[in-house]
Amino acid sequence: MEAIMAALGWFNGIVWGPPMMVMIVGTGLYITARISGRQFSKLGYSIKMFFSGWRGKEKGEVTKGDITPFQSLTVAITGTVGNGNIAGVATALAMGGPGAVFWMWITALVGMATKFAEASLAVKSRVVDADGTILGGPFLTIERLIGAKWKWLAILFALFGAIAAFGIGNAVQTNSMALVLNEYYHVPFMATGTTLAILIGLVVVGGIKRIGRVAEYLAPWMCVVYIIGAVIILLINITAIPAAIGEIFKHAFTPRAGFGAFAGATVMMSMRYGVARGIFSNEAGLGTGGLSHSPTTIPIPARQGTFGFFEVFLDTILVCTMTALVILTTGALGTGYTSTALTAWGFQSVLGGAGVAVTAMGSLLFGYSTLLAWYYYGSQCGRYLFGKKISPGAVKKFKLGYGVAWIVFAFMGGIWKVDFVWLLTDTLNGAMAIPSLIALLILGGLVGKMARDYFVEGKEEYTPEVHIEEL
Repeated sequence: MEAIMAALGWFNGIVWGPPMMVMIVGTGLYITARISGRQFSKLGYSIKMFFSGWRGKEKGEVTKGDITPFQSLTVAITGTVGNGNIAGVATALAMGGPGAVFWMWITALVGMATKFAEASLAVKSRVVDADGTILGGPFLTIERLIGAKWKWLAILFALFGAIAAFGIGNAVQTNSMALVLNEYYHVPFMATGTTLAILIGLVVVGGIKRIGRVAEYLAPWMCVVYIIGAVIILLINITAIPAAIGEIFKHAFTPRAGFGAFAGATVMMSMRYGVARGIFSNEAGLGTGGLSHSPTTIPIPARQGTFGFFEVFLDTILVCTMTALVILTTGALGTGYTSTALTAWGFQSVLGGAGVAVTAMGSLLFGYSTLLAWYYYGSQCGRYLFGKKISPGAVKKFKLGYGVAWIVFAFMGGIWKVDFVWLLTDTLNGAMAIPSLIALLILGGLVGKMARDYFVEGKEEYTPEVHIEEL
């Protein structure tokens, strides 16, 4: 295990070095310029669609697809609003100090534009699979919109995605859930892993349609419960909030005692963990936005893309910030805890047993929903790798086999050591992002055109017959 950890640590240093941080933020800034900052001016429009439960049917603008636009958004939210918001934020603070939160904010502000681009391009490039379901994501965005000569990059993304899903969307979720249940309720790790494996199996066998129905009802409520708990704590500690915010801005650029030997290392740690945990949480640039939004029934790419604005805003600007402020205002950061246990300590210090219950419930609901969404992401990536010449029966067999592997891995994640799970996830996460970011940089002009056509010129109005090609 030590040799594996050392190898992963070396590769992780390359994947998440300064070039990657520049690439993630730089791509977001580039797309922001291309869409003229519409993630800010059209955020209200995106929020309105979410809270109205909008399904894109009021004008009859529905075409072939597997799930409604609202369901595709909730699948995306269940994939992003997960234990990254509880355990990821806590780990970023523990490893990078308060300044890491600032860099999480930066990835979110530009990531709202990135997620718009991912979703819009995926809807534009999606196809119908052999079994009649929609297949879409960065791999088809690359192959169909950039060109067949770039298929090697599409395969690279699909390969990283199919494997990375077992880390970011599977093992790390069950690991975080098992940790908090064991720490505060003394539930055996084995029991958590077994229970989750059963619950996951009941849903994944139904595919994206069943996942969409579960996500549609689970996503709004799981966010509400956690946010209410955090708001109560912040209202009680309201006088400590200004100092906490000051710590975030101050230590984004200067060292904090106990977080590094010298200023350069400390600031770099804040940036590194802030950006890494930011993308781990909101997944902007990772490519999952295309995977979750592609099966929508809406035919207009840019309209579906606007859901991405609210998705990232909710995940990082709202939920992650609340978690960070709870930890900072309660003094939890100096306790020596990390991951989910650190967040739980902050909630418990104010709300007692109820605080632990809120954290545990948040971890369980967030983690479970993320497990479902990421099963879909990973299976889509794996399906693409098999190519076009595959029968409907073979597609179904592949999805079943991937589902069985998913359930087994979820069980194993509940009993692994947290350090190994986080390191593996970080490494695969970064590797997965590289092909997606390259594609976004190449297609930035097309993204800008789609935004202008939809928001300004009205060229992307609904057309009755929208043909989606077969794979």
